Amino acid sequence: MIRCRVYYDGRVQGVGFRATASRIAADFEVGGTVRNLDDGRVELVVEGTEDEVETFLTAVRSELRRFIRDERTEILPPGEPFSEFRVAY
Repeated sequence: MIRCRVYYDGRVQGVGFRATASRIAADFEVGGTVRNLDDGRVELVVEGTEDEVETFLTAVRSELRRFIRDERTEILPPGEPFSEFRVAY
C-alpha cells in the first residue's frame, strides 16, 4: 500500500475538480479525500496499491489537465486506512 498527497495548482476551484476526482476514484480501488484549500489549490490524498494509485492519478491528470498548471506530489507514511474516497470540506 502507498499513500500520497498531491497539491494541484491552477484554475482548480469552481470547475468541478473535486466531484470529477471523486467520480474517477469510483473506478479504482483507492481511498482518500479531495478538498479545496484556502490558497486556491486543491489537495488530494489517496491510498491504495502503487499501481492503482498511479493509474488513478494519471486518470485525474488526463481528465482535468486543462485546469492544472502545476502539481506537487509527496509520499506520506501509512495512516489509518481510508474506507472510501470522498470530497472533504
